[in-house]
Amino acid sequence: MRKPATSLLLIGPVVLSGGLWAQQTPVQQSPAPQKSGKTERQSEPTTTLRVDVNLVNVFVTVTDAHGAPIGGLTKENFILKEDDHDEKIAVFDKESVLPLSIALALDTSLSTHHDLPLEQSSAKRFAHAILRPIDGLSVYGFNENVREATHGFTSDQKSIDEGIDHIRPGAATALYDAIYLVSRALDHRKGRKVVVLITDGGDTFSKTSYTEAVRAAVEAEAIVYSIIIVPIESSAGRETGGEHALIQLSDDTGGKYYYATSTAQLDDAFRKISDELRTQYLLAYYPSQRTSFSEFRRIEVKVTGAPDAASYRVRHRAGYYTVKSEF
Repeated sequence: MRKPATSLLLIGPVVLSGGLWAQQTPVQQSPAPQKSGKTERQSEPTTTLRVDVNLVNVFVTVTDAHGAPIGGLTKENFILKEDDHDEKIAVFDKESVLPLSIALALDTSLSTHHDLPLEQSSAKRFAHAILRPIDGLSVYGFNENVREATHGFTSDQKSIDEGIDHIRPGAATALYDAIYLVSRALDHRKGRKVVVLITDGGDTFSKTSYTEAVRAAVEAEAIVYSIIIVPIESSAGRETGGEHALIQLSDDTGGKYYYATSTAQLDDAFRKISDELRTQYLLAYYPSQRTSFSEFRRIEVKVTGAPDAASYRVRHRAGYYTVKSEF
């Protein structure tokens, strides 16, 4: 898949880069040199198959039946599978110790004009509550264009507040373009990577398809949280296709979606996202099926041996691509 042609306006130092996961690469070896003084047949080049299998990271959130995050679990509480094959967990850690990169994207299209000031104030409170000096947050506004309002990822609260305040409204909504571009911006970042979308769920202008946007998020290992703004006056009979797409995207990346019709609900959604990010787990493994050439490998994680484990909900990315798309 190649990157779609697009005329998007993206302001800011977004670097698009990334490595390959479990890539199989043919390697041609150099021929052996001919010995001097003898007529000796030169060795013919040989081709071998080198299989480079990198450590696969799985960021896991565990919640109880009421949606509250579960902390205190150990490595022995997790069962991890890839394509139905049991995998050995090579690395286990509490996610709270790893750097956090957040791409905060606010919908500034015509349909959200009324709610934009509320979104901005709530987003600033979230940034102040979640960020540590080792973390970074980048602010984006999207309408018919996608604009970065900060100069890359930063933990400086003043720069973040100014970026959020300087977001300006537009007309149309390029939602999938925004998901694609912020995912590519996160792709080269280390540690945990999160996309927080605040939108009414509609897409009216994107050059990027939903499939391409999802793949970009999965390849970046980005966890997508969607806060879907639902104006009360238009809640009945509204077009829900975009909402369903966001729900599926959040599920596929190990994130979650929330509905919000007021400032209080916006703040509550941000608080729940913050709580989850403080209680996540990192499971990492080397795939045992090293000769598999499937393009997409599915991941499954279960919790066992803990009180009420049967009622826990485990969220994580659905899988990973063995070869990254070109962009």
